Amino acid sequence: MGGPSEVPSEGTRRRMRAVRRTHTEAEWAIRRELFSRGRRYRVDRQPVPTVRTRADLVFPRQRLAVYVDGCFWHRCPLHGTEPKTNAEWWKEKLDANVARDRSTDAALAAAGWRVLRVWEHESPLEVVDEIERILRIDVRGDT
Repeated sequence: MGGPSEVPSEGTRRRMRAVRRTHTEAEWAIRRELFSRGRRYRVDRQPVPTVRTRADLVFPRQRLAVYVDGCFWHRCPLHGTEPKTNAEWWKEKLDANVARDRSTDAALAAAGWRVLRVWEHESPLEVVDEIERILRIDVRGDT
């Protein structure tokens, strides 16, 4: 599938390299809340060896992968923006990101994993409530 072939400028390349891929403020807030509730998890792990992406949080025993998606990079319907400069390049780049997300979700589901995708702007308390709801379903055996 691949994304755009070339970054439009050296300035854009530098800015993209500076963006944190992991350990963002949103991730830290969720992790702190999970930890305070006694939940333990793996950070920045590949849930399945055959699926190339790394989840932000992984609960291996329960087969739950959590991704905290950035609003710009993953096209949040509330906060995503369309850059005006180099618009076609950015459209291809962001389309490729979203397509990779859907492909990852499908591959993990096929491997028996559940995927939870949350936006960086979501309340950490609400995100952790949802994670706990999913984990409780696993313990009770409900579907």
